[in-house]
Amino acid sequence: MKLLTRTGNPDVARAFTNIVWLGMERLTQIAVAIVISGLLARYLGPDVFGKWQYANTLLLVIAPVTWVCGAEILVPTIVHRPPAETGVVLGSAFVLRMSVSALALVLTWAWIALGFIDPMIGAMLARLAVTLLFREPFIGVINSWLQSMTYSQPQLIASMFAALIKAALVYALVHAAAGAASFGWLWALEAAGIGGALVFYYTRRHGGKLGWRFNRALFKHFASAGMVFWIGLICMYLFLKLDRLMLAHCVSFAELGLYSAAQQLNENWIALALMLSQTIAPAFVYRVQETALLRRNLLRLFAMTAALMIAGALVLDALSGFIIARVFGPNYAGAADIFRWAMWLSVPAGIEAIGNLIVLKFQAKYVLLAKWLLALAVACVVNLIAIPRFNGYGALIGLAAGYAAAMAVNLYYLCLRLRA
Repeated sequence: MKLLTRTGNPDVARAFTNIVWLGMERLTQIAVAIVISGLLARYLGPDVFGKWQYANTLLLVIAPVTWVCGAEILVPTIVHRPPAETGVVLGSAFVLRMSVSALALVLTWAWIALGFIDPMIGAMLARLAVTLLFREPFIGVINSWLQSMTYSQPQLIASMFAALIKAALVYALVHAAAGAASFGWLWALEAAGIGGALVFYYTRRHGGKLGWRFNRALFKHFASAGMVFWIGLICMYLFLKLDRLMLAHCVSFAELGLYSAAQQLNENWIALALMLSQTIAPAFVYRVQETALLRRNLLRLFAMTAALMIAGALVLDALSGFIIARVFGPNYAGAADIFRWAMWLSVPAGIEAIGNLIVLKFQAKYVLLAKWLLALAVACVVNLIAIPRFNGYGALIGLAAGYAAAMAVNLYYLCLRLRA
């Protein structure tokens, strides 16, 4: 850190500091997620834990709807406008995001009230969905402002502390024998706490005043700009959760609980691959303009990612029974075999994440949309065939097929864009 500071380039020092804090925050989130999952899995049992996981899956499918006016639109707008206009930029984005988030929450509650899902799942989702009011309107908007300054430390610190407090509260509710649905309030409380901390930080940086103002023209611009990226992200998250959405209609919630336990650990491992790609992207992809050097960097990144994911999968495969037993307890022994196979999905997931860097570098929004639409369609068709025959293993086959389709699109675009 001191060496980077002495280079005299504050941008390099800030970027490195951001990477360090991002790594700490991601590792904290992964550790907390595993601890909380283990606590809830042991306390709720496979059947209710399956319902809890399904409620979380539904939330993660709904949440991308609130990602209108993403960071790829908001951050450049903040950067390219004078500081005096920051309040009107953030205020207009806040009104848009809060409007969409409130509508999403009301529609979610209405869907639950109409009885379209299991009552217990509905009770869990009703509480979890309150997070929509805080994530994008408050956390997302202020985090974009922080990103525009290459200074994400306040958000990352708030996120880490909130996650640790949430874990402590989960532990307390478990020992208080609280009802299953009541845990959802903790996720809403976590989002509210982070949002409140960031608003407090922002106001302190601006003389004790929020100063956000609404501008109709900016509101319309934010509502239309980035629409293709927005729809593409919705398709991506729907693809990532499609396995559990479709599996829930073919197996019991106890079996879904076993599958979700295995996938919970797998997704945390995959998150490390995504963190790696985000960390190395600026230096090795985004800032590289020479085509030959970019091709060489990508080949090295593909090889490094594949080697890392394969090595990790081999170790986790060998320790699958031990890990499942230690984290989730003896009632989840059946998840070990699913976990063994699921771990190998980290290889295509990591390779896809590296290939996606080229799509993002050149802002190929229609390629992004086409890729995830194709992956979603392929996974859906494969799931319809494989899940009724192979249950959880069929869902893994569907995910593998979807990743293969996404990688094929990445490869085609890479060859087209970087050809000699």
